[in-house]
Amino acid sequence: QVQLVESGGGLVQAGGSLRLSCAASGRTFSSYVMGWFRQVPGKEREFVAAISRSGGGTYYADSVKGRFAISRDNAKNTVYLQMNSQKPEDTAVYYCAADRRVGSWISGSYYSGSYHDYYWGQGTQVTVSS
Repeated sequence: QVQLVESGGGLVQAGGSLRLSCAASGRTFSSYVMGWFRQVPGKEREFVAAISRSGGGTYYADSVKGRFAISRDNAKNTVYLQMNSQKPEDTAVYYCAADRRVGSWISGSYYSGSYHDYYWGQGTQVTVSS
């Protein structure tokens, strides 16, 4: 099992940037595909971005493609989400997730799973003002 702790959330104006970090416990961090999800009240948690075990592959939701960048440092057991050109619709609680499955990355595409397919962090609030 892996434990995840997010940080870096806050309030930012539209067009601004934030960088989220997620620190993982344990010695098996590099064995997990890592992802970021977000959720607003009354809506389902939605996929934002994923990164392969080595960090060589990334995958994004269309809504953030070109604006957000996911990265990881396996030596530091940390995954990051750089959010640029932010929009009010990016306002949400952002969750870091470790994918428990094998085979979720196929031919360069990432297939997100259900809630129970992941280990989750506690979430960090991101608010983008207009």
